Order: sequence, then structure tokens, then C-alpha cells
Amino acid sequence: MTEESKGSKALLWLVACGFFMQTLDGTIVNTALPAIAKNLDASPLRMQSVVVAYLLTMAMIIPASGWIADKFGIRQVFIGALSLFALGSLFCALSQNLTQLVLSRILQGVGGALLLPVGRLALLRSIPQDQFLQAISFVAVPGLIGPLVGPVLGGWLVETASWHWIFLINLPVGVAGIIASSIYMKGNPLPNSSAFDLKGYLLLAFGMVTFSLALDAGSSLGLQKAGVILLTIFGLASIAAYWIHAARSSKPLFSPRIFSIPTLSIGLLGNLFSRLGSSSMPFLVPLFLQVNMGYSPFKAGLMLLPMAIAGIGIKRFAPLLIYKLGYRKVLVTNTLLIGLSMSSFFWLNSSEIWWIFSFQLFCFGAFNSFQFTAMNTLTLKDLNGEFTSSGNTMLSMVQMLAMGMGVACAAGALDAFRDLFGQDTESMLWAFRSTFACMGVITLSSSFIFWQIKNEDGRSAVLKDSVLD
Repeated sequence: MTEESKGSKALLWLVACGFFMQTLDGTIVNTALPAIAKNLDASPLRMQSVVVAYLLTMAMIIPASGWIADKFGIRQVFIGALSLFALGSLFCALSQNLTQLVLSRILQGVGGALLLPVGRLALLRSIPQDQFLQAISFVAVPGLIGPLVGPVLGGWLVETASWHWIFLINLPVGVAGIIASSIYMKGNPLPNSSAFDLKGYLLLAFGMVTFSLALDAGSSLGLQKAGVILLTIFGLASIAAYWIHAARSSKPLFSPRIFSIPTLSIGLLGNLFSRLGSSSMPFLVPLFLQVNMGYSPFKAGLMLLPMAIAGIGIKRFAPLLIYKLGYRKVLVTNTLLIGLSMSSFFWLNSSEIWWIFSFQLFCFGAFNSFQFTAMNTLTLKDLNGEFTSSGNTMLSMVQMLAMGMGVACAAGALDAFRDLFGQDTESMLWAFRSTFACMGVITLSSSFIFWQIKNEDGRSAVLKDSVLD
């Protein structure tokens, strides 16, 4: 094996490990939230900010990741991302209250947001074109494994050690990654890197953050209706101002012309509303199992395994069905199945037989994973030329934004139903039931968007294996 091939293989493993760290930390926290809340003297039903802060930070940083890599160099940025991720993890473990933990998760999210896009860019510039698809497929595997082991590992660490270790395990991996990056990764700053649309970025970032905070303001920040309305208006105004700016700018962050591609427009909006509902499940299910059914963190993590296993198993069948039926039939039907599978949790009770609950999670996991593959390939399949990079970046941003907003919506709905029904055990059961149904209905709403797909869309599409979800 030549030195060049050894370096390429090491680079693949390095980027794959970075992606694994990112996806693992997106799920490992969920089963530990009640234990963290108890240790920090906070309510387990108001811990969503720990998840939302991480996802929202990633959504905010991703649009700038390409420019940052060009300006400062892929190698330097990847090492910096690993350092920030490891440092944020250390601060998370040292946190003494909820505020400190949220701030530490923001720092961790900055590093996490750069790991995948910058790593993917390193592969694009280092791996020969005829090997790129295979390389990206290899890097995608950890994205499937992370959510599979995250909840179980988080629950096990909480029971055998303490919740602090769900963050401390990142430190040795981060240090090893920094050393490996300094040896195997290349990529100096580009001498003529393009100008960055700072004004547009600030408008878009402020709008995303403010609008997302409005969804979480009532339950997490304790703001009254006036504060929520104020945040909502400022968020929408900032996003509107961005699109006015983009229409007049010669080199905007995201050009409005990108929405002239119908499949991209439908795919992005469908991603937003579909994930808005379905992304709440990894947050709600462990919380329900521990708060209402008295499960231990490890057992709650194990109960999520059917959902992850079904998600991996369905992947190979998705392209076949899309080719056979087309995107319109597949996405409209599957969206209805996801919404119904989520709403079926309305009939849960505290004495539920475990295998029935597992079957519900298995069905949801299969439908949801199938949805991700169909939505993402629809979004990217018609991209070419000048819109390829920005379209892919926008999809990643929308995914993270929707996931964070989904958790915030679920927490807000749970808080509202708790106020409506009460806080005793039976009332909390009704609050969780109603929240599951509510989030299922939100998911169902995206079927109206997918209904706009033309019947012929996807019949001759080349499904891109480079889609990471």
C-alpha cells in the first residue's frame, strides 16, 4: 500500500469518526435528561434547551462552514472544530447548573457544525473523483450507527457511572482526532477565497435563532405571550429582510433563484415540516418512559433500539420503491403513515406491554428513515452547476433547524397540556398522549406539500448516495 493510499484511508476514518461524534452527541443526551435534571435541580420536563441549543447552533454555523474552510484552511478548521467540540464536552461535564450546560452545548455545537461539512470538503479535494461516491458512502455509515448506540450508551453511562461521562467520553476521541488531523489532513487557506455575505448571514442567523427561541420561550425561558409574539415578529422580519437582501446582492449566501428548482423547493419545505413533528420522538419517548413508566435510563435507551434498527434496515428498499412508484405517491403515503404511527402513541398507558410499545417504535423508525431518504434525494436530485453547493448546504441547515424546532415544539406542547390536565401521574399520561398526537398531526401537515410533486418526478432520477441524514 502506497503512502498516498494510506493517507486517504486514514482521512476516511478521521472524517467518519468526526461524523460519528457529531451524530452520537445528537442522541446520547436524550436518555440522560431526567438524571441531569435531578443532579442540576431542574425539572426533567424543561430540559429541552440542552438539545435545542446544540441543534440550533449547528443550523446557524453550517451556512458559513464552506467559507470558513476556504478562508482559514480545511486542516486548521477541522482541528479547530475538534478542539471546540472536545472543549465544549469538557465544559458540559463540569456544568453546575442548567445555564452553564446550555452555554457549553452551544460551544460544542459550534465544533459539531463544522465536523461534517468541512470533513466532506476535505474528501472532495483529496479523494479521486472516481472514488468519491464510495468514500462518502463509507463516511455515511457512522451517521447510522451513532443514533443506534447513542440512547443505549447514554443510559448505560448514567447508571454505571454518572451523566458527566456522556460528555467526557468525547475527550480522548477528540484528542486522538486532533493528532491524526495534524498528520493526515491537508488543506491550506485558498488565496482567492470568495467574499462572504456577512450581512445576509447575520440576518438569516438572527431570524432562525429568534424564531426558534419563540417556539421554546414559553416552556424554557418562561416568557409570557407578549415576549413570544415579540420574538416571533423579530424572527420573521429578519428572515424577510434576508430574502430582500439576497434578491439585490450579487453574491448572496443563498440566492432566491435556487427556489426556481421545483423539487428543491418542495423538498426543503417538506423536510422542514415533516422533521418538525418526527424529530420530537427521540426527545419525547425516553422522557415518557422514565417520567411516566418508571424505566431506568438504560432500559429506556434499549427501548429505542427497534426504532434505530428499523431505520437502518429499510434503507436498501427505499430506492426500489421510489423508482417503482415515484416520489409523489411514496412521500404522500409515507407521510400519512408516519403521522398515524406517531398518533398511535395516544393510546399508551402506564402498564403498556413492552413488546407492543417496541412494535410501535419499530414501525415509526422504518417509516421515518424511509421518509428521510425520499425527502433528501428529492431535494438534491435536480441540483447542478452553481446551485449544487448552496442547495446541499441549505438542506443541512434546514434539517438541523427543523430538529431543534421540533424538540422546542414538543416541549411547548407538553408544557401546555400539563397545565391543562394537571401534574399528577394520570394527568401527565394524558399530557404525553396529547403531545404525541399533536406532533403526529404536525407531521401529517407536510403531506400537503408533497402533494405538489408531479407524478413524473423521480421516475428517472439518479438517487445520490452522498445524501447524509
